[in-house]
Amino acid sequence: MDDREKILELYKDLRVADVRDGMDWNMMHHYGSVHYEIRPLYRTRVVGIARTARYVPYEEAVPKMTSEEYTQWVKWYYSEVCYDPWHKSITKGDFMVIDQSGVDVGILGSNNTLGGMKDGIVGYLTNGGVRDTDECILQGVPVWSKFISQKMDQGRIRFEALDVPVNIGGVVVRTGDVVVADGDGVIVVPRKIAYEVAKYAHQELKGDKAGRKRIYEAMGRELDHTVL
Repeated sequence: MDDREKILELYKDLRVADVRDGMDWNMMHHYGSVHYEIRPLYRTRVVGIARTARYVPYEEAVPKMTSEEYTQWVKWYYSEVCYDPWHKSITKGDFMVIDQSGVDVGILGSNNTLGGMKDGIVGYLTNGGVRDTDECILQGVPVWSKFISQKMDQGRIRFEALDVPVNIGGVVVRTGDVVVADGDGVIVVPRKIAYEVAKYAHQELKGDKAGRKRIYEAMGRELDHTVL
């Protein structure tokens, strides 16, 4: 088992709250928690290894053209201006983290997110928008985003860089960091302290399970997977 697999195995049962505690136990009280304005499309839980990309506003004017010409221009735009090079080098377990510089577009949609999942992406995090949300939810695509946007990319945003540090909700995320996301939001653990954080996160999870199990038993409540 390589280091990446070991880390994913270590974190697979940890909740965001547990990892937050693990960060605190490593004196990282003010780091790691992505701002609460970035929310999941639906309640789910994902653990992965960050893969980062940055997009920036498109600086040029959209030329005046006919609708037919626009169709061809859009094809050019997606091949030369706003493309997704990360699709060519996905590793199973990647958590795609996208900085879209605040541009109001749905850079993630039902098509490109599903294609990424087919190749091994486990979840998506963006400080911008997502569209086709009904289909994303139906398809079970885990997305945490700042907002929902109806707008397409062309004429608004362009690809800038891959595997560079990005700022997502006040947290610097680097390719290789650990990303844990659930209904409580998202937390990012720097790769260099991943093992120490996991150690104390498991300590807190174990204590929480034991405490709640005693309450379940006192209430005569059937035990579920969260306390076992």
